[in-house]
Amino acid sequence: MTPIFKNLQLTEVNGRSRGGVRDATAIDIGGNLEDVRLLDSCDDGYGVEKTGVARIQMRITGMTCAACSNSVEGAIRSLNGVVSASVALLQNKADVVYYPNLVNDGDIKNAIEDAGFEAEILQEQPTTKAKSHETLVGQFIIGGMTCAACVNSLEGILRKLPGVKRAIVALATSLGEVEYDPLIISKNEIVNAIEDAGFEASLAQSSGQDRITLGVNGIYSNLDVHMLNDMLYNMKGVRQFTFNKTSSELDVLFDTEILGPRALVDAINEESSSDFKVHVKNPHIRMVSQNIEESTRMLHHVLLSLSLGIPIFAMRFICPYIPFLNTILVLQIGPFQLGDWLRVVLAGLVQFVVGKRFYLAAFRALRNRATNMDVLVALGTSAAYFYSVYALLYGAITGFWFQTYFETSPMLITFVLFGKYLENLAKGKTSDAIKKLVELAPSTALLLIQDKGGSVIGEREIDALLIQPGDLLKIVPGSKVPVDGFVVSGSSYVNESMVTGESAPVLKKASSLVIGGTINLHGSLYVQATKIGSDTVLSQIISLVETAQMTKAPIQKFADFVASIFVPTVVALSMTTFMVWYFSGVVGSYPQDWLPQNGTYFDFALMFSISVVVVACPCALGLATPTAVMVATGVGANNGVLIKGGDALERAQKIRYVVFDKTGTLTQSKAAVTTVKVFTRMDRGEFLTLVASAEANSEHPISKAILEYACNFHFFEDPCVTKDSLIEISDAKMTGWLLDTVDFYTIPGKGIQCYINEKQILVRLESKPQWRLLYLL
Repeated sequence: MTPIFKNLQLTEVNGRSRGGVRDATAIDIGGNLEDVRLLDSCDDGYGVEKTGVARIQMRITGMTCAACSNSVEGAIRSLNGVVSASVALLQNKADVVYYPNLVNDGDIKNAIEDAGFEAEILQEQPTTKAKSHETLVGQFIIGGMTCAACVNSLEGILRKLPGVKRAIVALATSLGEVEYDPLIISKNEIVNAIEDAGFEASLAQSSGQDRITLGVNGIYSNLDVHMLNDMLYNMKGVRQFTFNKTSSELDVLFDTEILGPRALVDAINEESSSDFKVHVKNPHIRMVSQNIEESTRMLHHVLLSLSLGIPIFAMRFICPYIPFLNTILVLQIGPFQLGDWLRVVLAGLVQFVVGKRFYLAAFRALRNRATNMDVLVALGTSAAYFYSVYALLYGAITGFWFQTYFETSPMLITFVLFGKYLENLAKGKTSDAIKKLVELAPSTALLLIQDKGGSVIGEREIDALLIQPGDLLKIVPGSKVPVDGFVVSGSSYVNESMVTGESAPVLKKASSLVIGGTINLHGSLYVQATKIGSDTVLSQIISLVETAQMTKAPIQKFADFVASIFVPTVVALSMTTFMVWYFSGVVGSYPQDWLPQNGTYFDFALMFSISVVVVACPCALGLATPTAVMVATGVGANNGVLIKGGDALERAQKIRYVVFDKTGTLTQSKAAVTTVKVFTRMDRGEFLTLVASAEANSEHPISKAILEYACNFHFFEDPCVTKDSLIEISDAKMTGWLLDTVDFYTIPGKGIQCYINEKQILVRLESKPQWRLLYLL
């Protein structure tokens, strides 16, 4: 669906002066989908900082290659007063930052035309006072990449875009991370550049908090879609929105100074009278779901290609030995036999329907003056198919029938697609680490509603991604802490093993800091949110894993270089093979009986030439290396060892000793009873019954471990089995064997005391080692 733009008034953006008064020159242009802030103070290259800079964009026609863009850049930069100039070859645009008091737009246009190109002014920003700004980092989901050559081509295109500071593309995760200047280039322009290069692209997430993707339930008809469009169109602060009816996803670009994410969701729910149920889409979950969809789609293509290719293979190698089937296939229908018609149709479906993806990928690669694996696949399969068609037509015209090779194309496409399917499965493993990290955070949170005086007047359940700094949250026993913050009131033990690796829970009370994703074990906590989104500890861990997966190892960089020259080398070898075999046959270097039946030197040499391309098609060097690196990185993160970068992964082979400083890295991250010794003649079952009955009244983590061990002792053969799936302590059946206790109380720092059957029970806690000693008095 085409994005809907609103005719918004010009709104001020980040235009406050030092005295707190807004600068009237800081405006936001509604048609430009980025925050148009004031430019940074610019350095002219001699250490002189000046103000009053302006920026202009110009359309340039006539550029054909990188040399043209370099020529234009040189012509612009030669002008006195030009601060910077960036020329995008694919977009035919030039972005120029200059001092209006030294040079004007007409001078810039004339300089471009003097260089032999045509120029047209597209947009000029008003001259303003300089002000500091920051670059943004955006992650983009990129589809259509097949090998390292695609990665190299796309990285080169992104790095040449004006305003892009850094760009890195990961084949195994199908992600691209771009650091860019929002004053020069927007997120939409980056997406357009990727799509112009022939790939699919969409924004996953950005450090700029002005875009959100929502899932909308309750859209059943076009009337509902129109109602949602009208609602958003009239909503103050919404700048652009796009609704995808197929996926029920709503992408909204909004003004952060007017509207916040939670206010946006609340407004949609309120204006629709709760007919539309809106929830935030987690970008990481979206990426995982897209990987699953891609694997499913690839499997369908493999099955379709296989179902069409098997009959072709059978008609060539099996049916001729079955008289009944062979009789049917040799029936003459027009100039060809029935078998020939079937081969042409079935192979054509595989070649141009299933194999369409290879033609499209090869076309966009060649358009970007690059070569990749798809070029080889398209060349090899097309040569086999079109030669076979030519052989049939030649035979129908002359009566001399050459051998056809229709089975080559479908089987090759099937094998390559199956390889791609296995590759997608391997890619899925690399995202498991991130998926598991994302699942550590809860999806919802209990927000406490306060009046103006700060008193709590109610609570509501909200999406955890809509929490704002300063929100007061209620963390009930057994739930996870949604974001980082500090405890306002309440006391409880919190399991922080997912961060620290330590199995012992940590006591949290007023003023204690809590980390998002940790588990509240016992009492209720009231937490005030301090860090949300990308500022939380869990988000930073996820960011580290993503960075580690996207960093290339030295061996992968070498493989990328080899892959960039791999395809031209293979094509050259294929042509050389054809020439050698053809001319060798003509001059009689090998006997004629080597030729297949009804074959010529041409088709004999062509088969060898095609074989070279077919063998090289998988481009294993360009695929296996990044996939192996990404899978290894994902496995390392899954096991609690974050491998920071491919270079560290490559150097890991030299490691001789590994030292763990966190017990949780090697254990189950929770306390458990390992040994029970009774120093009297008391039966062990009776002993465990007494101690478990006493500990059942305590909320201490070790008490829970003792209770689980005793329960397993009574109901299972192996008392050391402590899986949560085996027992539920709260179940009446599992707790019916416990004895009644009276006068129970806790001795802080020492243990517990109670009476069971008029016997005084003392359970003492020893610190080194952690033992529970039972005294019966």
